[in-house]
Amino acid sequence: MSTSIAPTPPGNTAHAHALEHGRGPFGAVRRHPLVAFFVLAYAASWLAWLPYVLSADGLGVLAFHFPKVLGTNQLTGVLPGAYVGPLGAALLVTAITSGREGLRQWRRRLFRLRVRWYWYLIVLTGVPALLVGGTLLLPGAVDGLRTPSVAVLAAYLPMLLIQILTTGLAEEPGWRDFALPLIQRRHGAALGTLILGVVWAAWHLPLFFTSWSLAGTRPDTAHWWITVGTFVTMAVAISYLITWVFNHTNESLPVALILHAGNNTVASLVLPELFKNTHDSWMLTAGTIGYGSAVVVLLIATRGRLGYRGPRD
Repeated sequence: MSTSIAPTPPGNTAHAHALEHGRGPFGAVRRHPLVAFFVLAYAASWLAWLPYVLSADGLGVLAFHFPKVLGTNQLTGVLPGAYVGPLGAALLVTAITSGREGLRQWRRRLFRLRVRWYWYLIVLTGVPALLVGGTLLLPGAVDGLRTPSVAVLAAYLPMLLIQILTTGLAEEPGWRDFALPLIQRRHGAALGTLILGVVWAAWHLPLFFTSWSLAGTRPDTAHWWITVGTFVTMAVAISYLITWVFNHTNESLPVALILHAGNNTVASLVLPELFKNTHDSWMLTAGTIGYGSAVVVLLIATRGRLGYRGPRD
């Protein structure tokens, strides 16, 4: 009796056939892992955010508010959708396309802390410098400049850690740890980062109809559209910085996490304290100016490669 082919349990025949011949949903994910990740990340997050968008904290269709934690309802309204979206999609697509070995590689990047020390210094000091520098170029900002309080300085590192464990950990294992290596291989660093930055920014779109938005919830105003456009521009700019850091640190996700979390911490904690009478939307304009200027320099200096030396499909 031949032993070259093991019998397949009847209940698994269709599943095994689908995997072998690339048919069905698993086959589609294997053929198009990047598209599958984007679709799943959007679908999961937007579905999870729907109650928040419809609540009294959003469009007001449902008459209830999300509970506040640490003075904001974003942790209860936004964070669950962020976790199940990019993070959940990355886990699922990696498991389907690469199995245990793919998950091990994905996890190794997630915990790759051992990089040259100066990259931590660059990220920890560069993000505040670019945001503060961008703000100083705004009209009237210099006149409102003041010294931050000791309490704000003492709260910076704890708030940074909270941002790393919440927003950073929810988003970056998907957008950067999973999607960035794939999109760079296919399109290169410059074009790949542009695509990823736009997709990442557009993923936030439902939140602009909630109290998360810096422009209110009414898309019938010019301010709303300008704010959305500025947000997309800033997200693309910071994506280029993350790509540059990610590539130069052997794909270390912790450094990318710190960069993302540093942006949020400086914008929400430091800038309002440092500049008197600033509007929240200033952060978007300041980031666009500061990050955008740095990106132009990096693209010229690296000829668009941003430290990427991997293969191209």
